[in-house]
Amino acid sequence: MELRDIEIFLALAEELHFGRTAERLHISPARVSQAIRKQERSVGAMLFERTSRTVRLTEVGRQLRDDLRPCYQGLQDSLERARMAAQGVSGRLRVLMMPFNVGDLHVYWKTFRKRHPQWELQVRLSVLDDPFGKLRDGECDVFVAWLPVEEPDLTVGPTLFTDPRILAVAADHPLGGRSSVRLENLADFPQGSGRIGLDYWEEGYLPFTTPKGRPIERAYQVTHSSELIDLVAMGDIVQPFPSHVTRYWGMPDVRWLPITDLAPLSFALVWRNEAEDDAIRALAATVRDLGVFAF
Repeated sequence: MELRDIEIFLALAEELHFGRTAERLHISPARVSQAIRKQERSVGAMLFERTSRTVRLTEVGRQLRDDLRPCYQGLQDSLERARMAAQGVSGRLRVLMMPFNVGDLHVYWKTFRKRHPQWELQVRLSVLDDPFGKLRDGECDVFVAWLPVEEPDLTVGPTLFTDPRILAVAADHPLGGRSSVRLENLADFPQGSGRIGLDYWEEGYLPFTTPKGRPIERAYQVTHSSELIDLVAMGDIVQPFPSHVTRYWGMPDVRWLPITDLAPLSFALVWRNEAEDDAIRALAATVRDLGVFAF
């Protein structure tokens, strides 16, 4: 099995979607299908169950994923360490972000890089699935997450910013003519959510009930935040967001309404207790020195 084919298999095992896998790897969906068929012929068994709507790993596929993932990651790590050594870089700090405003926070990233050129800083956006899984699996070193985070194996570091809350609705939605909404209004319409699995953390983003005790329905589960805004634009859902998204999603068919009685959302650095090192402490110190970002 060639290295590129292994990369395609592992990406599809994570995305479970041929189109997203192709987009992620900058190849065509046909190339993804070709690689998977080749691997299945080599193994002698199906690796994925495919229908017109779903893609799922078979038992053989799950075993192959679990066996290949650490080998592939080890090879990638070795190549990266060699590359960084050639550039005079002694290590890498990988930051995964739940919010969308990487650009807003450039002052933190650029200051860290200027102060600590010996460490390569990598900043990427997270998906809405298993929020702390990549942190615990060692796939990232620091996670920018909304608060509260109450996990005994995780350290909550300094806050980067605090954002007011807004509701995204389609321009022709019944709420579209309003200038603002209250939390009580959200019980009248479905919303979307990620596959989070931590009730207290999801409650911190959006309560499960209104102040009067009415349930707020999560009708759609998604993996990527872009899926939420597409559902909003189609009129399928209304969706709360931190207000910074308005600077990144300029859509004429979506309106943004302040939620007057939903508390602002704060985002902070989070890392594994046992993984704390000089690079993580240096990033935390940079954030503390610069203070909370004000939009």
